[in-house]
Amino acid sequence: MLTPALYRTRITHLRRAPVRHYFEHRGYSWYVDVDDLPRFPLWLRPFARFDARDHLWADPAPGSNDSLRQRIDAFLARRGIDLEGGTVTALLQARVLGYVFNPLSLYWCHDADGVLRHVIAEVHNTYGERHAYLLPPDGIAPVSKQLYVSPFNDVDGYYRVRAPRPNGQLDVAISLHQQNRPAFVATMRGTRRPATVGELLRLQMVAPMAPLMGALGIRRQGITLWLRRVPVVPRPKTPAQERISQR
Repeated sequence: MLTPALYRTRITHLRRAPVRHYFEHRGYSWYVDVDDLPRFPLWLRPFARFDARDHLWADPAPGSNDSLRQRIDAFLARRGIDLEGGTVTALLQARVLGYVFNPLSLYWCHDADGVLRHVIAEVHNTYGERHAYLLPPDGIAPVSKQLYVSPFNDVDGYYRVRAPRPNGQLDVAISLHQQNRPAFVATMRGTRRPATVGELLRLQMVAPMAPLMGALGIRRQGITLWLRRVPVVPRPKTPAQERISQR
């Protein structure tokens, strides 16, 4: 089992077209084994709650237990993949005081021999919608964009994702390519920290309500782009199975 860890993150967004626009913000993410999610004292759980409903998609049978692991296995099974119980580690955000926002969640899927076989990159937008992309182990192969994420980009082009498994350092990058050139690049970097009660309390002071602040920051940057008269692309209708509630 993986020892849970926290990463104090620095996230950057660089838009190259139709205007150049850059911003960054700080937050934190969890790195966990989905079969052994962190457990904290009752009084601390409002600041770190993991809920399967916040990730991927499932249609569990009545009365069945819904878990993040089951959702990952179901996602892979629909693509003819069976990990045979292999470890899955994830980089994601937990709910904080009932709110969650995961712009990008990553899942590293290993087989029963511990060999990394697949990476899942799950993208969420600020409209309560999501889409998961299946990547090869190195995460380098391009994948076609399927989800409307920004009101200033249409659902066109492809992503390239660099997502090595975190160790002492976290270094993830995702770029959107349109018309054969990168239109947008986001990075997430951070340093590993122990997932202790003291560290979690410290992060609540330096990054209070991190999921909410991240979502508000993205909306604030959207207003900035709108004021710069960047054209708005209408949002297409999203299939019901990709819509979720973030509250």
